[in-house]
Amino acid sequence: MRISARELLGQLLDSDSFISWDRPPVTVAASPRYLEELRKAELAAGTDEAVLTGEGLLRGRRVSVIACEFGFLAGSIGVAAAERIVSAVERATELGLPLVASPTSGGTRMQEGTVAFVQMVKIAGAVAAHKAAGHPYLVYLRSPTMGGVFASWGSLGHITFAEPGALIGFLGPRVYKALYGRDFPEGVQVAENLYRSGVIDGVLPVSVFRRIAHRALSVLSGVPDPVAAEPGWAAPVRRSRNAAADVPAWESVRISRHPGRPGIRDLLRHVTQRVPLSGTGQGESDRAMVHALARFRGQPCIVFGHDRSGQQGEHTMGPAALREARRSMALAEELRLPLVLVIDTVGAALSKEAEERGLAPEIARCIADLVTLDTPTVSVLLGQGTGGGALALLPADRVLAATHGWLAPLPPEGASAIVYRDTDHAPELAAAQGIRATDLLADGVVDRIVPEFPDAADEPVDFARRMVAAIAEELTGLRARPLDEIRASRHTRYRRLGRS
Repeated sequence: MRISARELLGQLLDSDSFISWDRPPVTVAASPRYLEELRKAELAAGTDEAVLTGEGLLRGRRVSVIACEFGFLAGSIGVAAAERIVSAVERATELGLPLVASPTSGGTRMQEGTVAFVQMVKIAGAVAAHKAAGHPYLVYLRSPTMGGVFASWGSLGHITFAEPGALIGFLGPRVYKALYGRDFPEGVQVAENLYRSGVIDGVLPVSVFRRIAHRALSVLSGVPDPVAAEPGWAAPVRRSRNAAADVPAWESVRISRHPGRPGIRDLLRHVTQRVPLSGTGQGESDRAMVHALARFRGQPCIVFGHDRSGQQGEHTMGPAALREARRSMALAEELRLPLVLVIDTVGAALSKEAEERGLAPEIARCIADLVTLDTPTVSVLLGQGTGGGALALLPADRVLAATHGWLAPLPPEGASAIVYRDTDHAPELAAAQGIRATDLLADGVVDRIVPEFPDAADEPVDFARRMVAAIAEELTGLRARPLDEIRASRHTRYRRLGRS
């Protein structure tokens, strides 16, 4: 059942906290017939235009809001509605408030023609300026959201969710049938399908979106939240050597492949205010990756990394995963948040599709983006670190490694096949190539080893807590440094790699 703009605001915001920013709609040129339609729309919807704007409290946090009213001429956006939206976005930017927008609209208003159509440009421009100022922009799509509204401010959210079953798309089914004489394929323009396809981050009722928005805005505020250590937290052991430092490289490779070894999802069980994200926002997603907002012991950040459980058989990190990685980088930079990258991969995908969709260029772009990113970064070598799929997430201001984490251009078996034309020499190649965490520390690739006692698979909870605490400590240290200093240090670090 469709909910009105006022009902949406009532469910989203704290009780009696909404304050309207709306002024009477600007006057537009209108025929007598259109004036009568506007009058009837106002009576039917109980609003003076197709959008309500203002501010309120979302679980005590001050936010600005924009909500479409579908009951007013199908939520269509003309000059007056667009002016109201832009004024609200500009006011939110001026006040430094996060903005939550909830479109539901058939598109631009046909009665006003092309001038209404081009209003989407000024709305998108205002939203872009709001985001460029570092302020969060969250979108909750209601049914239906179509046409120019979906193709402008409805698709610009830092994070985007939709109500269950919502009709969302660019070309309306009725228009498609009129143009082409057949029905649009079923199940395409549905929120759940767009989520599966990597266009939006999730499908939630308003009550759940309220909780998710609260968590997201807490993280996106960028303000640390000091927390007391939980009972059982193991203090990270600093620097290089520990009881497992002399384990042979091949043994570390074997240990890193243990099916019970904790991965990124195990780390995220020990963070707070986690908000899962999904896909590139451009119609691609890869189940081999995990993407989220989170706090590591109070330190807010964007998290992105390889998911051990999602890499099965030939399904490994493909081009879509790398484009999703670049989305995480863009989010972190735009929102002035640190970025945490977790490496745990058997390697990038080897397939016809991966080659044709630009796997190698995406690896290159990830590396280039990371070495120039205008926000602090931490990379974690959690387990296997094979090839370009690992290298794409490696460059960071601080690089941590688990004791049995390793990094190599190929798995040792592959290196053996190249050098010796067999796989029997894999242990020998693993040792010779210096792939262990301790070797990487000595070579300046890794800054710190987080120990396993003796194997993370034997102590998954303690190890995960130890790694989370170590990441939090690095984030705290980076936060205390000026960004200019961080950028200069990062440049020097990677310029000197391989030099004694």
